[in-house]
Amino acid sequence: MSYCLRPLTVAMTLALACSVVQAKPVKPAKAVPAPAVAAQLELAHNLGPAGADRLQVIVDRFNKESGSSLKLVRLEKGDKPAILNLVRRYDMSDVLSQSNTFAPLYRVMAQAGQPLKFGQLSGDLKAGVVDARGRLVALPVLYSTPVLFYNKNAFRKAGLDPEQPPKTWFEMQGMLDKLQDAGYACPYTSSWPVWVHVDNVSAISGAPAATEKGLLTFNGLPQVKHLAMMATWSKANYFKLFGRRNEASAKFHEGECAMITTDSRENVDFHDAKGVELGVAPLPHHDDVYGGRKSSLADGASLWFGAGRTRAQYKQAAKFVNFLLSPEMQLEIVRVYGGLPMTDATRSAARSKLLKDDDKTIEIAYASLNGNGSKPSVRVANIDQVRLIADEELEAVWADEKPAKAALDTSVSRGNVLLAAKPQLKRAQPF
Repeated sequence: MSYCLRPLTVAMTLALACSVVQAKPVKPAKAVPAPAVAAQLELAHNLGPAGADRLQVIVDRFNKESGSSLKLVRLEKGDKPAILNLVRRYDMSDVLSQSNTFAPLYRVMAQAGQPLKFGQLSGDLKAGVVDARGRLVALPVLYSTPVLFYNKNAFRKAGLDPEQPPKTWFEMQGMLDKLQDAGYACPYTSSWPVWVHVDNVSAISGAPAATEKGLLTFNGLPQVKHLAMMATWSKANYFKLFGRRNEASAKFHEGECAMITTDSRENVDFHDAKGVELGVAPLPHHDDVYGGRKSSLADGASLWFGAGRTRAQYKQAAKFVNFLLSPEMQLEIVRVYGGLPMTDATRSAARSKLLKDDDKTIEIAYASLNGNGSKPSVRVANIDQVRLIADEELEAVWADEKPAKAALDTSVSRGNVLLAAKPQLKRAQPF
C-alpha cells in the first residue's frame, strides 16, 4: 500500500509529499559532530613489577575520579618520551643530557591554565627538578634520603639497647661485632652503595662527591677512610654486599641482616619484614671530620612532561599533576609508597599521622636533610656511566683486590675523563 492511500487524517499532508510537481528538494540536516573523546594519555616508567603494580593503583584511582584514560607503558632507553614520564634517580643523566625532549613543568601547567603555586615546596626536594632560575621543571614525586634501618629484635639478642642505634660509624663497628657473636652471618648490608657510600657519606662529611660544575672529587681523605673502614668490615664478615641496587633490601626483609643503609622510603616495605621489629636512625657519620656532621641528600623519582604535544593534551596531563598534588594523594604516597611529602603542610600532616603509628622515618629523614637536601646538585649516582665505574671500584676494595685510595683515585680519574668527553652528562640544571 502506498503512503498516499493512508487514512484521511494524514492523506492530505502526505499527498503534498507524494506530488512530484509540488515537492521542493529537502536540504539534508547538518550532521551533529560526536562529542570529542579525549585522546588516551600515556605514563611511561621503568619500574620493576612491584613498583609498576603500585603505580597502576594510582593511575586507576586517577582515571576513576577524573574520567580520564591514562595508560601505563614501559619507558626504555632511547624511546621517545611519553607525555608523562616517571624518571628514577639512576636515569636522571639521560633527562638532563636530552632536555630538549622534555617540556618544563611550570610552563606546561601555566599553558594548561593551571599554574603551580609551589612556594612551599620543601627546599630538600629541589635537586634535579628546578632550573637555574628556581622554576619547577618536574615534580619530585617520590624523593627520599638514606637512613639506617635496624632490627630491634637482633639488638636485643646481641645484648644491645634497641633504642640506641649507632650515631657514628666507629660506634657501629662495636655493635656489628656483638651482632656477629649473637649468630648473625650478616650484621650489616647496604642497598644503592654509590648513592649511600659515595654521594651521601661525602655530603655528610662536608666533602661533596662533585663540584657544582660536575668535577668529581670523591677521592679525598674522608672518603678514603670510610672505604678503607668498610674493607676491614668486609674481611671480618661484618658487612655483606649483595648487589648494586636494592638487592640487599630483600636480605633485611627476610631477617637475614640485622642492619641496612638504604632509602628512607623503604620503611613501607619493611613493616612486614620477617621477625623484624623495625628501628630507624640517621645515616651514621664520622665524628673526626672537620665541622661535624653535615646534611644528607634527597633524590628519587620525578615526573616529567614529554615535549611536542598539543595544548589540549597537556591540559589533560596537567590534571594528573594536580591529582598528585592534592593533600589526600600526597598523604597516600607517604603512607603507601614512603616518599617524602612535597609541601610543608603535607609534611606536618604526615608527621602527625605516622607518629601515631610510632613510625619516625619522616621525622628522622627531614632532620638528616636539615633543609639542605638539594645540594650539591651533581650526584655520582645519577650519572649512569660514572656510577658503573664507581661500583666496579667499590667492589674491588670490598673484595680485597685493591686498596681504597687507589680505587677512589681510579674512579675519579676515569669518571672525569668520561665527563670531559661527554660534558652533557654532568649538567646540574635542566633546561
